[in-house]
Amino acid sequence: MVTPSTDSVLIGEAHKLPVGEPTASISVSPVMLPTPDRTVDLQMRISAPAVGRDLPIILYSHGGGTTNYLSSMRGASPLVDFWAAHGFVVIQPTHLTSNELGLGPSTPGFPLFWRSRVEDLTQILDRLGEIEDAVPQIAGRLDSGRVAAAGHSFGGQTASMLLGADFTDDDGAEINLRDSRIKAGVLLATTGAGGEHLTAAAAQFACLRTAGFAAMATPTLVIVGDEDTTAELSSRGAEYHADPYLLSPGPKSLLSLPGGEHMLGGVTGYDAADTTDENPERVAVIQRTSWAYLRSALYPEDRVWSAVCEALKELAALGSVESK
Repeated sequence: MVTPSTDSVLIGEAHKLPVGEPTASISVSPVMLPTPDRTVDLQMRISAPAVGRDLPIILYSHGGGTTNYLSSMRGASPLVDFWAAHGFVVIQPTHLTSNELGLGPSTPGFPLFWRSRVEDLTQILDRLGEIEDAVPQIAGRLDSGRVAAAGHSFGGQTASMLLGADFTDDDGAEINLRDSRIKAGVLLATTGAGGEHLTAAAAQFACLRTAGFAAMATPTLVIVGDEDTTAELSSRGAEYHADPYLLSPGPKSLLSLPGGEHMLGGVTGYDAADTTDENPERVAVIQRTSWAYLRSALYPEDRVWSAVCEALKELAALGSVESK
């Protein structure tokens, strides 16, 4: 592995984390999937290396928030651009929660649309052939046997459901929507387990109130900022966001970021106004660690994750990793 000469001077010591040279990538949007049983058709952005075959896939689920467009297929460019430049095809749906769509209380599933969000990702996997037909630039280049799910904030909740997280719905039904096609995951500042620590606003939703991770066995990297208090969700502080690691079986890894708040330095968009802890170095750590984790999880012979973990031991100010 080499350190690219194209690194931004803004990323500081993060350049010491090993990663391959970036290559040119493309991004195509909007890509539309006709979805008659959905309130609106499913729209996506597809980002991919400009060349190469047998490319692994990341399904990325955006979170909520107050932004007009970052909570849609238009968001997460700091992560998506990096992943695509380093060998992944990234598929980003616009979920029904997006402010861009402006759906109101009369819409079935409002306001969290938790089931629809999960169905967006499974439908993408079900219809990869249609997506390839719609985007000739990726046709015949996907490796559908190497798929990961990733998400930030409530997007992490969506991704975690595909990884095996579960909850008990208001009618008593046990909800587990694990998808065996998903081989690995990355959860960023995601939601944690239910309990009395939740605020009244959060506790009204069963998918948060009774959330659990005992059945989430899929290999996953959980990323948390140690100053991500999100008081609107829980009184437990940053540890709440580590629950998918703490309460699930292995194999799992936890990346803890000193000083990181809910936007983790700016993962939702370049210079996003709602990022209270703007820090390009922190974002670069997340870019490299998430890429390395997924490379090694999807290609067990690739030891880059071990190399990144070793490098982090000398860079404690940037973050620390524990695994089980």
